[in-house]
Parts: sequence; C-alpha cells; structure tokens
Amino acid sequence: MLSLALKCVLGALAVLMIALLAKTRSFYIAGLVPLFPTFAIIAHYIVGSERLASDLRSTAIFGLWSLLPYAAYLFSIVLLSERFTLVVTLTLGALAWATAAGLLLTVWTRVYPAV
Repeated sequence: MLSLALKCVLGALAVLMIALLAKTRSFYIAGLVPLFPTFAIIAHYIVGSERLASDLRSTAIFGLWSLLPYAAYLFSIVLLSERFTLVVTLTLGALAWATAAGLLLTVWTRVYPAV
C-alpha cells in the first residue's frame, strides 16, 4: 500500500512540475518532464527483481521501440496544432499514439513471442 501511495505522490509531483513550468518563460521544458523515467524505473525495478536479467533487457529494448508511438503523437501535434482546436489536436494525437502502439504490439509479439 505504501508503494502505491508513493507512486501517486510521484505522479502528482510531475503534474505540479509541468503546471509550474508551463507558466514560465521556459514553458517548453514542461514537455521534458513527462520523459523523466519515473515509471520506467518502477517498471524496471519490478521486472528486474522478479524476473531474469534477460527479461529486464527485453523490457528495456521494448521501451526503446515504444518511443515510436510517442514520436507519432508528437508529430501529430506539430502537424495539427495550427489547423485544429486544442481538443481535436490532442484527440487525433492520442489516436495516432494508439494506432502506432497497436502496430508496435502486433509486430513485437510476432518477432518476440512470449516464452
């Protein structure tokens, strides 16, 4: 229960940091905060403590590939932000992420089938 509370606090701190940075002259730094590997560290700790080192390595490799859906989201925002409203832009960006993530999962499970 304590670990769950700690995860909630970390998430809240990240949101607070983003909100504060968004109000500064360096507002663009708010886009860097979500990329701090808070949740990756938690995931890697759990996988690394419960599974083999090779499984941790596979998790990290999948994490590298998971940057592609995030890139699809960001490219969508760049391309759509001046053509559509904020809500439409973010919705389409999320759909681009979901599509790319689905494609990644489909390819990954065929290339690296679960043992």
